[in-house]
Amino acid sequence: MSTTEPVFPTGIGNPAMRALRAAGYTCLDALAGAPAAELASLHGVGPKALRIVQEALERTGRSLS
Repeated sequence: MSTTEPVFPTGIGNPAMRALRAAGYTCLDALAGAPAAELASLHGVGPKALRIVQEALERTGRSLS
């Protein structure tokens, strides 16, 4: 199966992707409205990953809370 949109934005490191999946976030859509502080507390999710997620959400008119 081929898809044109990645599950998470390009540029997020593997540790951040593993942390997000372990916390129950399976794709970018699931992160819309998620508390930024909660995501930042996950081991492996740093400022760069949060910035990439926020920018990707903003491109579709959404954001972290």
